[in-house]
Amino acid sequence: MISTVILQAAGGSNLMGTVIPMVLIMVVFYFFMIRPQVKKAKEHKKLVAELGIGDKIVTTAGIHGKIVGSNDTTFLIEVEGGTKIRFDKSAISLDATKASAPKA
Repeated sequence: MISTVILQAAGGSNLMGTVIPMVLIMVVFYFFMIRPQVKKAKEHKKLVAELGIGDKIVTTAGIHGKIVGSNDTTFLIEVEGGTKIRFDKSAISLDATKASAPKA
């Protein structure tokens, strides 16, 4: 009878020993992986929303150019020699106009 009670008590503590580390792992994943990605996505969305015609940009492919046209999902970029290329807004990685401006 006493051995049954001891075994049942040991089983309950084993469950807590398994659940607590799993919860801690989820918390670590949230703060080190999920939260920074969400923050980065919000910053990129804000960057793209602030861009307008005449702004100099750099794409994720490393192409430098100036925005000469825009619609809901794309930018028309003018590169060296007057060539125009259409890029998806998600392909913009840097606003070169703000990056090259001197900081006060």
